[in-house]
Amino acid sequence: MPSVFFSYSHADETLRDELEKQLSMLKRQGVIETWHDRRIGAGEEIDRAIDERLNGDDIILLLVSPDFIASRYCYDVEMKRAMERHQAGEAIVIPVILRPCDWQPAPFGKLNASPPDGKPITKWTDRDEAFLEVAKAVRKAAERFAFGSRAPQPAQARPASVAPEPQPVAGPRSSNLRLAKTFTEREKDRFKQETFEFVARFFENSLGELGKRNPGIEGDFRRVDANRFTAAIYKDGKAKARCTVFLGGGGFASGINYVDGETSSSNSINETLRVEADDQAMFLQSMGMAMVRRGNGAEQKLSQEGAAELYWDMLIAPLQQRW
Repeated sequence: MPSVFFSYSHADETLRDELEKQLSMLKRQGVIETWHDRRIGAGEEIDRAIDERLNGDDIILLLVSPDFIASRYCYDVEMKRAMERHQAGEAIVIPVILRPCDWQPAPFGKLNASPPDGKPITKWTDRDEAFLEVAKAVRKAAERFAFGSRAPQPAQARPASVAPEPQPVAGPRSSNLRLAKTFTEREKDRFKQETFEFVARFFENSLGELGKRNPGIEGDFRRVDANRFTAAIYKDGKAKARCTVFLGGGGFASGINYVDGETSSSNSINETLRVEADDQAMFLQSMGMAMVRRGNGAEQKLSQEGAAELYWDMLIAPLQQRW
């Protein structure tokens, strides 16, 4: 699936979070996956991690604001490289105008911005409506990848003495060209292991950020072994939520499992995620208990990030209720 890179100033982190929530349906449907620098795990080299995603992701969102334009790294490094890849046809760049600023003279000023007409999101009466327009633009960009079309390919220069090669005349053809894929047991096992590692990094980073943003809140992440970790959230030193996530356990719980509380046992679970596949892609599917509590059906096809968000929501739910 297409991957989406957020290029933004940390001064706009709250707006970035709101946008990412609006993209949740696209992630749950497996249309896209998203990445930004808060996904970088402990011990990772920051510049290398950003460069890898900036040079490899398919859709790049420039979250434009006065702080974005003033940031040397955002403007001179990330934006410059994003535009190079867009012009080379390697990625699609979408400027997302967060706050009023003089963005039209910038190199990305020639691109069609979102929301429509480049109206800054903070100037909309209903911000949810503005972010929805951005989500629609991202969906359309992802659809372009599905049909094999990215950014416009640049014309290749030819020596004056060489006549251009004749181009074949495009004729009518079917758009129904998709063939079914099959996935081996090894591929499914690898996807399950990679998803577990993603969920572990997701929890560790989210717990750290939760503590930074909320006074009196502390998060604790502990890796027990290669197949198990625990997480806890404290308020004023008192534990408000604990969980254990572990890989495998036999029977119907042979997937990625969630248990309320801290435990070394693999005999009981509150939720499990198993690897499934359709004729095009692998995805995660829950047993359904958590989905019922959230008011969603159990048949959703979850991406790795959707799976991590599901388990994170289960952990943080007690803290989002009134104390």
